[in-house]
This record gives sequence, C-alpha cells and structure tokens, in this order.
Amino acid sequence: MRELWGALVILIICPFLGALPLISWITYALKKRRLAQIGTKNVSVSAAFYHGGKLAGVLAVVSEALKGIAAVYITRAFFPEGSFWELLSLIALVLGRYLMGRGAGTTNVVWGMLVHDPLVAIFVTLLAIISFTLLQSRNLVKYGVLFVFPIFIVLLHAEDFPKIITAVALAGLLWWIYQRIPDDLDLSSQEADSESQPVFEYLRGSDTILTLDDELNQAIVGQKAATLSQIKRWGYQVPKGWVLVPGNDPEKLLQFLQPSELSPLVVRSSAIGEDSEQASAAGQYLTVLQVTNEQQLQQAITEVRESYNNPSAVQYRRDRGLPDTAMSVLIQQQVQCAYSGVAFSRDPITQQGDAVIIEALPGSPTQVVSGKVTPEQYRAFVVEADNLSSVKLEGTGRVPQALIKQVAYLARRLEKRYLGVPQDIEWSYDGQTLWLLQARPITTLLPIWTRKIAAEVIPGVVHPLTWSINRPLTCGVWGDIFSIVLGDRATGLDFTQTATLHYSRAYFNASLLGDIFLRMGLPPESLEFLTRGAKMSKPPLQSTIQNFPGLLKLLKQELNLEKDFKQDYQNVFIPGLSQLANASLEEQEIEELLSGIDFNLDLIRRGTYYSILAPLSAAIRQGIFRVKDEQIDNSVTPEVSALRSLRALAVDAKQVLPECEPEQVFDKLKQTPEGEKILYEFNELLEDYGYLSDVGTNIAVPTWKEDPQPIKQLFVQLIQLSEPEKAELEASKAHPPKRKRGTVQRRVDIKGRVTEVYSRLLAELRWRFVALEKILLKSGLLKETGDIFFLELDELRRLLADADEELKANLTELLKFRRSQFHQDSLIEQVPLVVYGNIPPHPADAAEVYSDQILEGIPASHGQAEGRIKVVRNLQNLPDIDKDTILVVPYTDSGWAPLLVRAGGIVAEAGGRLSHGAIVAREYGIPAVMDVKGATWILQDGQRVRIDGSRGIVELSNDLRPE
Repeated sequence: MRELWGALVILIICPFLGALPLISWITYALKKRRLAQIGTKNVSVSAAFYHGGKLAGVLAVVSEALKGIAAVYITRAFFPEGSFWELLSLIALVLGRYLMGRGAGTTNVVWGMLVHDPLVAIFVTLLAIISFTLLQSRNLVKYGVLFVFPIFIVLLHAEDFPKIITAVALAGLLWWIYQRIPDDLDLSSQEADSESQPVFEYLRGSDTILTLDDELNQAIVGQKAATLSQIKRWGYQVPKGWVLVPGNDPEKLLQFLQPSELSPLVVRSSAIGEDSEQASAAGQYLTVLQVTNEQQLQQAITEVRESYNNPSAVQYRRDRGLPDTAMSVLIQQQVQCAYSGVAFSRDPITQQGDAVIIEALPGSPTQVVSGKVTPEQYRAFVVEADNLSSVKLEGTGRVPQALIKQVAYLARRLEKRYLGVPQDIEWSYDGQTLWLLQARPITTLLPIWTRKIAAEVIPGVVHPLTWSINRPLTCGVWGDIFSIVLGDRATGLDFTQTATLHYSRAYFNASLLGDIFLRMGLPPESLEFLTRGAKMSKPPLQSTIQNFPGLLKLLKQELNLEKDFKQDYQNVFIPGLSQLANASLEEQEIEELLSGIDFNLDLIRRGTYYSILAPLSAAIRQGIFRVKDEQIDNSVTPEVSALRSLRALAVDAKQVLPECEPEQVFDKLKQTPEGEKILYEFNELLEDYGYLSDVGTNIAVPTWKEDPQPIKQLFVQLIQLSEPEKAELEASKAHPPKRKRGTVQRRVDIKGRVTEVYSRLLAELRWRFVALEKILLKSGLLKETGDIFFLELDELRRLLADADEELKANLTELLKFRRSQFHQDSLIEQVPLVVYGNIPPHPADAAEVYSDQILEGIPASHGQAEGRIKVVRNLQNLPDIDKDTILVVPYTDSGWAPLLVRAGGIVAEAGGRLSHGAIVAREYGIPAVMDVKGATWILQDGQRVRIDGSRGIVELSNDLRPE
C-alpha cells in the first residue's frame, strides 16, 4: 500500500512541482520582464541569464536544482534509495516542466541525478565539460550526453533492468523536448543582459550554423526563414538553406559554404516581423542573386544586413507600428528556373471569390515581382471533395497548364495548413521539381470574417439598434468565457473585435476565434464543430495541458449549467418576465420605458451566457455520447412546440370544416360552438407564442403577436392538407415517445428553455422600443415609423437626455442615410460567406463561383426528396409551397418554421445540424441539407433537383428547364 501511495504522489506532485514558474517569478521580480512573452518565450535557466542577468540566472539554477533534488527525496520517502522510481520522479518532473512550465528540465535532471547516482552524474558531467572544451559544439555535447547517459547506467547497474529502461526513457524524453523548443543560446549574444554576455559568448560555442532543416523560432530568425523551415519539414520542396542570426559572425558560414558558377547561392533578408500577419515588408529589404564566390557572399551578407536600416524600410516599420529589432540573413541554393512566378490562394484585388490567382513567366521569379515585365495571368478554381479533386483554369499562355494546376493545388493546400489564412507564395520550376521559395500571409486580406456561424446567431439584414445591443452582449459574454480558460494568456486579445457588420449582416472574426481556440488548446475549428457538426482536427496536446486549469473551470460551469439555470429561471427570469409582461406600456413615460429597457438588458445579459453555453453543452454531450439527431426530442424548443400545437389544432379544425374555401376558414369557424372553441385555442396559442418572430434575435422585426397573418396563413394551409393525421404520424415516428431521456436530452431541454426565455426577453425589449418610438413620433423628434431602429442605443440615450446638440441637428440626415444604406444592403441577394479584410468590396456576381452538377453541404435531416426549386430569400411574400417543392433559403431562424414544414425538402446556405431549420426538418421527417454555399443563386426557381439529407448532397437533374 505504501508503494501505491508513493506512485500516486510521484505522478501527481512531481509534474506540479516541475510546473511551478519559479524562474518566471524570479526574473519578473528582479527585472520586471515576463519570460513567457519575450525572446523564445521559454521559461528556462538560460532565458533567465539572457533577460534577467547573472543574479536572476544563478537564482534560477538554484530553484531548478532544488526541484530536482526535492523530487528524488520525495521518492525516497516511499521507495528504497537509488531505485528506478527516482528516475520516474524526474520524468514526471520534466513532463510538468515542459508541458506547463515552458522549459526543458535539464537543470532538474542534472541535480536530481547528482543525488540519485553521484557516480553517473560526475562521469557524465566531466565528459560534457571535456567534449565542449575540445569541440566547442553545444548541440553535439547536448545530444551526445543523452546517448552516453544510459550507457553509463548499463555499465554501472547492468543487473537493474527497470533502472536501465527508465534511464533510456528519461534520455528519450529530453531528446524529444529538445526537438520541440527553441534554444535560447541561439539568440544574439549582443542582445543579452550585459552581465551575461561573456557566458553566452562561451556557451554558444562554434555551433552557430542554423539550417532550414532545423525547427526555427521566428522571434530569432524572422518569419520568412521560420516559415520556410516549417514548410520544408512538412515535406514541401524548399531549396536547401542556412540562417545567420542577428549579431553572429558569418566567418564559419563563409568557410562552410562554397558557392560557384555551377552552384550559385541567393542571399535574402529574414527580418523580425517580415512576412508576418501584421506586415509583409515586401520589397523593403535586399535580395542578392547569383552569388558565386566567397567574396561575393560576404559582401551580399553585409548589404542585406545594411538594408534593414534603409530610410524606406525604417519608415515602413514606423508607419505600421513595428518595432526596430534585427535582421537575420537567409542563404539558399539558387534554383535554375524554367518557369516561375507568384500565386495568391485568394484574389487580393477583388477580395472575394474562390479563385487562386497565379502570375507566371518563363525564367526567374524576380521578373514577376519586380513589376518590369508583364506576366501571364491565370485564375484557377480548385474543387476538393472527399474523393475528388479538380482544377478549372481561366487563362492561357506559354506556361504549361499542368504546372499552373499544380501551383494552384500548392497555394490552396498551404492555405489549409495555415488554418484558412490566405497565402502569397513565390514558386519556381526547374523542369522536374516545383520549388516553394516563399510563403507569407496576404496581409490585406486579414482579418477573415465568416458568416457561417453568425448567419444562425444573428441572421438577415441587421438594424443599427439591434446591432448596438447584440454586439456588446455577444462579444462580452464570449470574452468572459474565453478569459476563464485562458487567464493570463488572454492578454492582447481584443474581444470587442469578435463580431462586426458587413453589408448590414453579422460576421464573426474567424482569425480571432481561431487564435483564441489555439490558445485554449483546442483546434481553430472548434466553434464550427460544436455548433454545426463540422470536422475537427486533433487539438495540440501541449496547449491543452497548459490551459488545463482553465478548462477545468469551464467544465465546472458546464456541469453546473442545469442547476444554475434552474435557479436563475425561478429566481431571476420568471419574476423578471412577469414584471415586464404586466407593465402597461401605453401608460408609461420616457423615463419609465428607459428604466424597463435597462432592467430588460440586465436580464438579457445574463440570458446571453446561457444562450451561448447551453447549445455548446448540448452539442458536446451529443458528440461524446454519440446520440443521433433523430433520438433527440426538441419539443421544448418554442418553434417546434408552437408548430406541434398548431398542427394538432388544424386536425381538429379539419373535422369541423371538412370542406371550406381558404379565405373563409376563420369566418366559418365563428359559426359553430366547436369552431368558436378552436378560434379561442388559436388565440391562446398566439398569445403563448406571440413573442416569436421571423428573426428571433433582431428586435427590429415585428413579432407574431404584432403581425399574426403568417400564422393564420399557415393554419389555413395545414387545414387544407389532405392527410393531416398522416403528417402527424410521421412526426411521431421521427421521435418515438418512449425514448429514454438521458444526460443529452436534459441539455437539449435546457437549450429549449433558454431559447424561450431569451426570445421572450427580446420581444419585451422590442415592445418597449416601439412604445418609446410612438412618444418620439408625437413629439416630432422622429418623423417616420421604424426610425428608432436606425439609431444606436447610445445615440438614443443622448437624444433623450438632450446631451448631444450636433446629433439632434443632424438627426434627419443621419436617419435618411442609414435607411438608404440599409435598403441598398437589403437588395444584395447574395453576400459572401467569407470576407477578407476590414473594407469588403461589393459582392461579386454569381458567375464568380464555380459550381458543378452536385452541391455538397452538411447532412441535417435524413431522407431523400425530389422536386422543383423555390428560392425564398425573405418572408415578405410567401409563395405557394407543397411537398413537390424543394425550398432553398439563406438561413433558417425560428420564424421560418411555419414555411419549412410545408416543403418536401430544405436546402439552406447557412446552418448546421443544430440550426432551427435542421431541428424542424427532423421533427417532421423532411430531408434537409445545410451549409450549401451559394445555394440561393446557383439554384433557380423551377429547376428540378434531388436532395439526400443523409449524405448532404444536392444533385441537379438533367431537366433544368424552369416551369
């Protein structure tokens, strides 16, 4: 039992001991420098010497030595002295040091070994000192020691097999860590603390030649060299290269490289900050080609370094707020070019569309980037499905078409490698190999904004008042959730930039969200996976472990979600909604209405937290427990519940009125007691669900209570169905009533309750703004119904407080301009799914998108259907729809539910398995495919299609003639 407790102590205590950031605390206390944010971002002994000076370095050595010694002595409290468990404790210590403490753990192991086995420690240390003195190669010594250390264990403890295995494991672990973290000794010694410079000069030794085969740190070698190193290690063809870091003497490199006429070199800049997402620095620094001897190489290195201080380069950095740091030099073998050029994975001019833009010429790539020669231009559309890839080309010239297609694939695959960030690549072809010479983000296309999630959260065209309320709520709550997990790692993130409006539509910041999820230790696609069922890559283990405490906090909130919501539901939301609903808005003055709005916003702010966490919790649990969509009951969701009640009422009305003209239904029902009862129940239903609207999150859109005509129309159409009982039976089959209600179902029920509460709060908020607008129309401050929704909330407050004379004077013109802009944006039938940059161009025509006979999306509701297309972009003019209609819509908010249930199949441009449309479709057994890009403009009214809701396929029939 004692040994069992000892093993638990080692596995729990030692990793946390290793993770203690003592070095970080010491350096910050002495020099006010945060090691995790500067240099290599390692929290190591060498980093403490480099950034903190001699005292910080010595204290760092002491602190890490004590950790190693402590681990061994903790083990001896449970196990015999000298046992292999002491080496296991060092392994646990090193793992904690690396995964959570950002260090390699070398000092821990050295001092721990000195206590564990002094003889082995002394032999290995002496060998390391002698080797370094003779060879002056720290890398050779570092890896050599890892090889020799287990050999000494074998020689001295040949009979102790567990110790030998553990020693090999410890050496292997250190080798693995050394491969994954940059070495602080690669930093320029000139930038080190003045007290530490002599030590660094000595320890750096002569091993200063870095190559593109090494794992390079952009903080040391610059983004260009680091990127090429990464791409080369991914397996792409990159010319062999060597890197001279800032401050290094090039003498050794000059002796090593032997350029000649047959093997020329190219000398390039790799400045810190160059080719980054903040700035490309294209053309600011010097590149020297055709270097054929040692003298030219030395001169080229000098010239490239000096180009860092060119006046134009200095001004460029100042204009973009970039720090003056240093210049690394990249030296590569020069490729003999048969063809060369540049490629953009997205069009940097139009800033939209799916085309890869390629410029190419026979000969050197410098012809293309210099601008002195007009290159051949091509547009390539890369189509990649699970089992099919193809490229469609626009443009012809002297460059082989097969090569252009290969370049297009290369550009798009690099974009995927860099998590969707558009890439600008420079390439060359020597007749056999396509070489990648450079890759950098297209800075003008950042940040990346996406509609994929926003189209569900805040669909349609958004009014200024709605956005001024929704944006701070959404960004603020997301920021709070992210901050819980990230803690200090949230520094530098601006959560107010999570969302914006383009074309009066909501977009989420994909670049920021990707960065946030990576910092959280989750894949950048996590949000789309959770909300839409998209594929998700494996999370980076190191980052996940670093954020483990924060993830535990988030897990605690998820586990307490049901309890917390029920408590708030009873104590906060129900009393609050009751207070809001019982107020007589017609009798209230401006001050009372504003007070009600503030009270309402406080409730909505709390409700926003649940509206974000509840769907995520339901999606996570559904994924973990592998519960199929068809096994989930969504009856608590307001629109599903409303439709069920309306359909049941329509069945009763059908029995009362077996034959009746549609326009006479309500008049006929008034003529019988049974009909009067149905009308009473219909009005009760309208009262219960009157808070719903076409777009639930947009308070500028009238609710069903204000405009009941669409519900009356749906009620009549449901009565006219020939077999309503059969439709009801199909709905029952889709969701068996005897289903077990497990942990997933409870989360889905909470999600439905949250939706109800949130929708009711938004409706109450809208009704107060409508009441307030009536007062302002009477006073003459506003001139036209609906004006209030074209003001932002802060502007409205200033107007009512009479605190902004300029705004008041210009109010009429401001409202006129915003109405005009809103109207223009409303006429844009197809906005881009993705927007690159902060100033989007006008959306391109449909011809810009390459489409085939088969469109793919997310399978949302099982089954197949065939019928004629009907494109519906809004709910203003509802068309006649039957089971032969395949309805194509831009999104599916709760208000679309009455329309969707009448169709034979549903295709939506936005949404996923958890969207309103998908839930309604599954409820009534209607095949549905979500997230079909460009569906409302690729598909045309009358076109015949087949859809497969199980596979997410929309197939155009050979019969393309509209009816």
